[in-house]
Formats: sequence, C-alpha cells, structure tokens
Amino acid sequence: QVQLVESGGGLVQAGGSLRLSCAASGRTFSSATMGWFRQAPGKEREFVSAINWSRGSPIYADSVKGRFTISRDNAKNTVYLQMNSLKSEDTAVYYCAKEPDYSGRYYLPRSVHGYDTWGQGTQVTVSS
Repeated sequence: QVQLVESGGGLVQAGGSLRLSCAASGRTFSSATMGWFRQAPGKEREFVSAINWSRGSPIYADSVKGRFTISRDNAKNTVYLQMNSLKSEDTAVYYCAKEPDYSGRYYLPRSVHGYDTWGQGTQVTVSS
C-alpha cells in the first residue's frame, strides 16, 4: 500500500514563497503520475498541478500557472511543489495524490477521480 506524506506548509506573507514536499512509499513511484490539489474552506478540492514525464510536460491550473512549479526526484520518491508570488487566494490545505498504477491513460488527469491515493494534507496560509 502506497503512502503519501506532505510537508512544507505554513504561514507566509503575500508575495512570498513556499516549497511543499510529498514523500511516497512504494516501488512504482518513478512511473506514477503524481498530482497536487488544494481545498479551501467551504470549497471543493481543486486541481493544482500534475507530473509524469512519460506523458509530456507537467500541467497546471490557470490560477497558478507561472507561479507554481512541480518537480520530482525519483531517487528520493518525492514530488515537490514550489510556490512563488503567493496570494491570499492560495490559502488552502494542499494534498498530494497518486494515480492508480496501470491506469491506461495517456494524459495527465485533472480530476480528483483520476487519483486513488492521497496524503493527509498540509496547510498553507497566505496573509495579505
């Protein structure tokens, strides 16, 4: 059973930066599609970014494009989300997620339904 553990959240002023990390267990990490989602109070969980180099370049939500960068270190079984120029509207709990193995997809999923393993989340609060 794969487990995902996020870290790196915290309180930051608007315009600042944070880097989130997601450490994964399991031997299939290097071939897995990994995603980041976020959920603000009273809102649905929304897609932020996803990465799987075998399917092309990473993808981003329009709201974070140009400010956030997803990356991965397969040797460390870790995926990162570098967040720059943070805004108050980025405040949310951020979740790391993994797509099921052998999904058969050729694209990077943006829906929560495209992932079956989730971390516990890490809080990001941006003060204005």
